[in-house]
Amino acid sequence: MRALAGALPSLLLRLLLTSSPEALGANPGLVTRITDKGLEYVAHEGLVTLREELLRITLPDFTGDFKIKPFGRGHYEFHSLQIHSCELPGSTLTPLPGQGLSFTISDSFIRVQSEWKVRKSFVKLHGSLDVEVKGITISVNLLLGRELSGRPTVSATSCSSHIQDVEVDVSGDLGWLLNLFDNQIESKLRKALENKICERIQKLVASDLQPYLQTLPVTTGIDSFAGIDYSLTEAPRATAQMLDVMFKGEIFNRDRYSPVTFLAPVMSLPEDHNRMVYFAISDYVFNTASRVYHEAGHLNFSITDDMVPSGSTIRLTTKSFRPFAPRVELLEALLNYHILNTLYPQVNEKLAEGFPLPLLKRIQLYDPVLEIHKDFLFLGANVQYMRV
Repeated sequence: MRALAGALPSLLLRLLLTSSPEALGANPGLVTRITDKGLEYVAHEGLVTLREELLRITLPDFTGDFKIKPFGRGHYEFHSLQIHSCELPGSTLTPLPGQGLSFTISDSFIRVQSEWKVRKSFVKLHGSLDVEVKGITISVNLLLGRELSGRPTVSATSCSSHIQDVEVDVSGDLGWLLNLFDNQIESKLRKALENKICERIQKLVASDLQPYLQTLPVTTGIDSFAGIDYSLTEAPRATAQMLDVMFKGEIFNRDRYSPVTFLAPVMSLPEDHNRMVYFAISDYVFNTASRVYHEAGHLNFSITDDMVPSGSTIRLTTKSFRPFAPRVELLEALLNYHILNTLYPQVNEKLAEGFPLPLLKRIQLYDPVLEIHKDFLFLGANVQYMRV
């Protein structure tokens, strides 16, 4: 935080000079944008978790009476059905404008192992078989919302799964067993497995995904007297190719809160992206920081003539700034020069040292890039989820 505090005075003076009341509105101070690349990564990580969950599915036993040649009438049992392996080769996570996200998995495969028994009078037969469930398609719609506390919420509003084909693999001359399975078991297994898949997904969203979203901090301490408010200002906003999460982004005094008298500017975020996630940090964040640090006595600084480039025609003398008012633009140009050539090359390091970004638990950023735009900084990065 000490390194960031050293850069704040010049940054904040520029922001205060360049922000105008006309540009202010009821807007978030910070926006996190998850791009299509970010959603693709989330979908991949979601497959890993879902595969582990599907392997835990328990299937019911199937019992009943039959009448087939050459046995005639008898009794059957298919029991101890367990999912032995699960392959989920691909998935997509796409925005649903006005709702949230759609998670789709296609062409999946599950192998089920089962024991079987057949009894007719005093004759008993038993063995094992493998059931291959192919062409599984799963579709889930996720509704994203916001709690009153400002934390994000998620719920599965719909789930459907469809099995294209079921094949039984048995060894030996057991054609009659295949006929028994086809006639008595296949449709029941399809329905049971389709239902179980969606039950597991609903449970996964409620018991794992929703609590995980709750790890997003609502307030985070910066140092001993300053914190930042990361409550959501509205539900996450899904557009055609990305997901935007809007945060208040207000830095406040942790011991003595006072209302902010200015609002955040409108941010026009770039449409071209080559990173998974972007953080648009508006002037509002730094302006609220300037207020807190100024009140705490940490923003007393001086602008001296040695900050001016040697070749500049602008000098910090009484003559150069007479009259002062018409030459505010010259002062701004001086500050811009100093910031662009001294502060911004180090801003990524300073943010990492003292500016906690709103991140979920076990998320790390890499390959950062920083862009400077009117009224905001645009920090992009790729994401890695650190599994435990």
